[in-house]
Amino acid sequence: MTTAARQLRLPPMPKVSDIIRLYGLKARKELSQNFILDLNITDKIARKADVFDCHVIEVGSGPGSLTRSLLGNGIRHLHAVEIDQRFLPSLQLLEDASYGHMTIHNADIMKFDMSTVLHENIFAADWKSENLPNVRLVGNLPFSVSIPLILQWLEAVSERVGVFQHGRVPMSLVFQKEVGENLIAEEFDSHRSRMSIMAQNYCHVTKGMLLNSEVFVPKPKIDAWLVNFTPRQQPIIQAPFNIVEQVVKAIFSKRRKVIRTPIKSLFPGNEKLSDELLIRADVSPTLRPYQLSLDQFDSITRVFMKICAEKRLSLTPLAVNKPLPV
Repeated sequence: MTTAARQLRLPPMPKVSDIIRLYGLKARKELSQNFILDLNITDKIARKADVFDCHVIEVGSGPGSLTRSLLGNGIRHLHAVEIDQRFLPSLQLLEDASYGHMTIHNADIMKFDMSTVLHENIFAADWKSENLPNVRLVGNLPFSVSIPLILQWLEAVSERVGVFQHGRVPMSLVFQKEVGENLIAEEFDSHRSRMSIMAQNYCHVTKGMLLNSEVFVPKPKIDAWLVNFTPRQQPIIQAPFNIVEQVVKAIFSKRRKVIRTPIKSLFPGNEKLSDELLIRADVSPTLRPYQLSLDQFDSITRVFMKICAEKRLSLTPLAVNKPLPV
């Protein structure tokens, strides 16, 4: 056990609920804020995130309940990223009590360069290795930014940049239940979606735990899931991230149709090439998007790139809303 792991026993502190009352804090609807105040729940999240002896970047720390649990689970250092200045006094109490093992960053996570805060005692791990670096990303994500943020991080995974320059950094993130179901859905599961393919192509994705809506303040209309991501050593679909996005977006643009129909959007003005693509990829045109495996997406994407090279066509015919780079 390291010195860092032994030291973090926080002194007696006010309850998070008392701090919220003391500072008059309320969740802001425009920021999609929902807090978990039950430390029994946040302790479970911290354990599921496997943060012991790791450098942890916490996304959306809020009033600090999950922050407390992360500090109490033997982290090396915690970087708490919070955009809402109202929560800084409550987080400052934790920083002051953390024996130097916590740093607050008042920043927008969508624009925050996480790699700049990781300096000393980072144990990197080769991407080909089964070992993982001692870095973790953890957070109860604001629901409004959860999908753009995970897409931003998946692109960083694909390029091995930002925090992922250190290796296959695991992520443990809270999503609305519907998004969680999409993220883990396998082929022939009706929840399978664009997010399923993008996430599973770059990461092993698993359900960490169910979070009943009752544990959040204020209570949302639906439950949430903790979802765990561990980057793959190599993606299944062997193509640049932006090309994978093009193919996946096209196929799921008409998710109830057989794939022969939506694939036509990859060839504007040359729609007949969609039949050639599926023949060469050896994929049945009568399958529906949710029935495709990752290997079939790989075949389709490879042939799409070959046809575009042969016919001198654009590899990016579709408009894709892009989050800011990491």
